[in-house]
Amino acid sequence: MHVLNGRNMKYLIAGLGNPGLMYAHTRHNIGFDILDRLAKDVSSKFETERYADRTELKFKGRKLILIKPNTFMNLSGKAIQYWLQKEKIPISNLLVISDDLALPFGALRLKGKGSAGGHNGLKDIEEVLKTNTYSRLRFGIGDDYPRGKQADFVLGSWSKKEDLALDERIEQSTKFIHSFVTVGLNMTMSALNGK
Repeated sequence: MHVLNGRNMKYLIAGLGNPGLMYAHTRHNIGFDILDRLAKDVSSKFETERYADRTELKFKGRKLILIKPNTFMNLSGKAIQYWLQKEKIPISNLLVISDDLALPFGALRLKGKGSAGGHNGLKDIEEVLKTNTYSRLRFGIGDDYPRGKQADFVLGSWSKKEDLALDERIEQSTKFIHSFVTVGLNMTMSALNGK
């Protein structure tokens, strides 16, 4: 276990989404897309392992284990718990990335705890880990859908307008991750939330 100044230097970054081509690049899979960008920036490739597609990379002396659970969204907790235990990573070094209907498109919010807010992936993580105190980066997808069409919207593709802005917002998300693993939750929240 790498420890620097008494801090564990290994992090689990879990991007939420659903496996399979039919879900690729949908709003619900933004967690996968953000991790893909992070890995691509350092030419790191995901391999399918137990409960997740996994890769690892180094950033400023930290070791980042990136996972995209392949358990489907509603069982995300199983994959996260498995990899936390396998890699001996404390929950304080876990960051979960998910889509959020309550935030306008592209808004980014990092929090150290909170409710699942109706998000099935976060709900499962909370049930499995038996706590809602873990860091999560929420990516706003907006709520521009007709009544009763929430599932279609969440599992749907981005609009043309959103698509144009998406690249920059994904890039900004990777800055949150880099900041989280170097300066920690609180400094990242005050520096980047709302940016």
